[in-house]
Amino acid sequence: MCEDHTAIKGSLLILDDIWDSWVLKAFDNQCQVLITSRDRSVTDAVAGNKYEVHVESGLGHEKGLEILSLFVNMKISELPEQANCLVRECKGSPLVISLIGALLRDFPSRWEYYLKQLQNKQFKRIRKSSSYDYEALDEAMSISVEQLNDNYKDYYKDLSVLPKDVKVPTKVLCILWDMETEEVEDILQEFVNKSLLFCDRNGKSFHYYLHDLQLDFLTEKNRNQLQELHKNIVNQYKKYYKLNTPVPSQEDCMYWYNFLAYHMAGANMQKELRDLMFSLDWIKAKTELVGPAHLIHEYVEYSSILDQKDSTVRENFQEFLSLNGHLLGRQPFPDIIQLGLCQPETSEVYQQAKLYAQRETGTFYLEWINKKSLKNLYRLVVRPHRDAVYHACFSKDRQRIASCGADKTLQVFKAESGERLLEISAHDDEILCCAFSADGEFVATCSADKKVKIWNSRTGQRKCVYEEHSEQVNCCQFNNRSGQYLLATCSNDTFIKLWDLNKKYCRNTMMGHENSVNHCRFSPNDEYVASCSTDGTVKLWEARSGNELKSIEIKDFFKNADEQPDDVEVLVKCCSWSRNGDMILVVAKNKLLLFDVKTCGLLSQVIISHHSTIQYCDFCPGDELVAVALSHCSVELWNIKSLSKVAYCRGHMSWVHCVTFSPDGSLFLTSSDDQTIRIWETKKVCKSSDAVLKSELDVVFHNGEVMILAIYNQKHLQLINGNTDSVIMQTAAPESPISCCCLSEDLKFAAFGQESGTIKVLQLLDGKVLKSQEAYRTSVQHCQFTSDCQTLISSAHDSVIQVWNWQLSECVFLRGHKEAIKDFRLLENSKLLSWSFDGTVKVWNIATGNAEKDFACHGGAVLSCAVSPDGSKFSSTSADKTAKIWSFESSSVLHELKSHEACVRCCTFSPNNKLLATGDDKGEIRIWDILTGALLHFCSPVTVDEGEPTHGGWVTDLSFSPDSKMLVSSGGFLKWWNVTTGESLQTFYTNGTNLKSIHVSPNFKVYVTVDNLGILYVLQKL
Repeated sequence: MCEDHTAIKGSLLILDDIWDSWVLKAFDNQCQVLITSRDRSVTDAVAGNKYEVHVESGLGHEKGLEILSLFVNMKISELPEQANCLVRECKGSPLVISLIGALLRDFPSRWEYYLKQLQNKQFKRIRKSSSYDYEALDEAMSISVEQLNDNYKDYYKDLSVLPKDVKVPTKVLCILWDMETEEVEDILQEFVNKSLLFCDRNGKSFHYYLHDLQLDFLTEKNRNQLQELHKNIVNQYKKYYKLNTPVPSQEDCMYWYNFLAYHMAGANMQKELRDLMFSLDWIKAKTELVGPAHLIHEYVEYSSILDQKDSTVRENFQEFLSLNGHLLGRQPFPDIIQLGLCQPETSEVYQQAKLYAQRETGTFYLEWINKKSLKNLYRLVVRPHRDAVYHACFSKDRQRIASCGADKTLQVFKAESGERLLEISAHDDEILCCAFSADGEFVATCSADKKVKIWNSRTGQRKCVYEEHSEQVNCCQFNNRSGQYLLATCSNDTFIKLWDLNKKYCRNTMMGHENSVNHCRFSPNDEYVASCSTDGTVKLWEARSGNELKSIEIKDFFKNADEQPDDVEVLVKCCSWSRNGDMILVVAKNKLLLFDVKTCGLLSQVIISHHSTIQYCDFCPGDELVAVALSHCSVELWNIKSLSKVAYCRGHMSWVHCVTFSPDGSLFLTSSDDQTIRIWETKKVCKSSDAVLKSELDVVFHNGEVMILAIYNQKHLQLINGNTDSVIMQTAAPESPISCCCLSEDLKFAAFGQESGTIKVLQLLDGKVLKSQEAYRTSVQHCQFTSDCQTLISSAHDSVIQVWNWQLSECVFLRGHKEAIKDFRLLENSKLLSWSFDGTVKVWNIATGNAEKDFACHGGAVLSCAVSPDGSKFSSTSADKTAKIWSFESSSVLHELKSHEACVRCCTFSPNNKLLATGDDKGEIRIWDILTGALLHFCSPVTVDEGEPTHGGWVTDLSFSPDSKMLVSSGGFLKWWNVTTGESLQTFYTNGTNLKSIHVSPNFKVYVTVDNLGILYVLQKL
């Protein structure tokens, strides 16, 4: 006993790991005391000032390694490779890291043993060390729990089923325990005081969470009761919410949407889980809040429970979300019932949507009646970026995808569901390429900001930055072997650089190209690097020395008509090695060229397309298939041995920048300017056909039937019954591609124009050509029969309209426009209205060929005209951003409509002769009063995703309902509007985009259009 009180007062007494307040009382001798405890209430028993030092709930990774290194007396750099994994498994817990460190000091050979025990949650086997107080790790973790009274122990047991890494709002536990908020907070505070729980005070609400290892310990300890604990939480949820669902304003809302299925699966409540996961109401509510990826993940995760009777229903819902994820992630949120109605009729999703639509009497829904002919070839569509996606790639295990693009972010997500794992604002400018290392540990990115960065693919932590390139870096590729981290990069500075991730600076710089280097790739055995350049060459380099081995002049394979090298620059886009490294595939312009690596001799070449350039290519690991990304929105698969196209993949709405096979070749992904990444099944795609319709078609609505004349694959005319989706007639392929077509009103004749300028009339009964005329020197743009079917009017890429009486073989030429005809429209009494790029509109007498009226309408091209129902007026719209209403009688302008901010592309009058609707290239629609010229309504005033037009692009066509109360518009998709309020009534998302026109039945119940992918849509109002 110390009797010198002065000495006591000046002392600091340290008491470690205190559990009971009586210990503190025993040492209450007026000196300063520093205590460590997992129970903050132990200080309540003594007087005096108390100061609390906040300690983080977990150590960072580097700090954990530092503590471990101190225990085992080694430098961090000297620690074995298991050290990183051990610190990760300790989840930042100082208790566990200290215990493991003490054990390793005594047993330095047990790194692998202790790692396995932690991974397998075998806490009892991590036994006592001479320098540690507890017999085993489970005892060290349970001592805090044993301090609780029995009631509190039961409450703490309930926390065993909480999901990892989730902060749970108080309201969830109020529902679980059927208590008031204050009662619950008191119980939870007791856990917090004893370091059994952590509290995050975020504003007014409290959120609680367990350390990962505490949760592991609880789960292990209560393993036999987990199912009942999960069932209890589900039953309490059902009791509280009954048949309702949580709303976003409630603090517990997000918890239930994210984890209710998790608790049902944990409770093995099969019926409840199926009812939840197969409910469109739940899917709608959840996807509006968190998007579709988590739901897709749940379908995969809980498939064994959901599929106990049959997997079909689960597959229906999973496919529905997988193929519509890019739509469900956007604002404004699409109508999920309308999306469901586009599913196959055998799908449970369609059947639920149909029942829902039939119940909702006040809502406008559409049935896609010819959808049977369409097969979805992709497996998943995701929209992880808010701008163009320049590159995407699989990890070697096929489980993850990394992507990058114009929004300057790197995204990593699950290949199965699209669920986001990482989002990194990685660069200061557009990211042009990304690549996984062979073992999947790292992702490299390169950017227009001239930098190359390496990221930990799981944590998002940046490992290093390389800044030796002097211009934008176009491509980065890791070597193919695990264990060695080599990265090749190439840039507009003409150099290829080779980096060793264990070193700070570039290992080799390969010099030899004379212009920008666009692409580089390691050979399969990592001995060589191939590079492609704008200088028209492909070069092969030795990876070890950086020496140039071979150079292939690709521009020599592009000759003009005189067999001389083409003067146009040959930009070599990319290359791909065969699996054995004997061949290399090279892409330039519209050609695929296959070379022998040893001899540099050309083995074969194929021209892919005359209308677009190749953006990217990739060899399938099987070596026969090659995937090619094209600038016109599509991807093609070619058999490189037979030089034949085996598949045509349509789905993207803009340029496709990248196509990459999975390591086993069973899947391939594509990325595009349309902000989406699509994952395709190789076998499914190879079995598909490539039928494509041109956007130019004609439709006759006749006695309840919808008869459609369409151009099939540019070579054939097809007469299609839109009600049954059956092809009634198909013509043989003519000598020149077909450019336009039309039907006679009596459905006896059809006509078509060709790119060669020829016009032909045929009999629909047997497809026999009745008359042919070489009418133009340029491609025919429009053709139309008169009502008596005897005369065909046509226009081409010139300023003359031809009026051809094909039965009498007589022709009248309408000359007067100074530039190409945009279009024309028949009026009554043998009159014709035409409009032109020269800014004028003319009225013609088609019998005499004379122009009866001439209107100088606009300073820019006239893009569309419409005639009022009473025939007294017409409207014109122009590239000069205005629309005008004219009087036929006085030849004067009645109103000039000026508020559009872009080219005004289309217009239409309402049947009641009171309104005019106009649509522009900004995606906006305006409704005007014809009498006064006043603007009545502005359609599309909705909040949309950044950079996305309100109508998905231009508004290209408009049509009023017979009662003038509704309006339908085409553009990036189809929309229906309430004319009185200007509000959107429904949106139909087509698979493609750029709909040029919409054909509407007289009763406003059937709608026909074709998208830019060549897919036909016959829609019927439910």
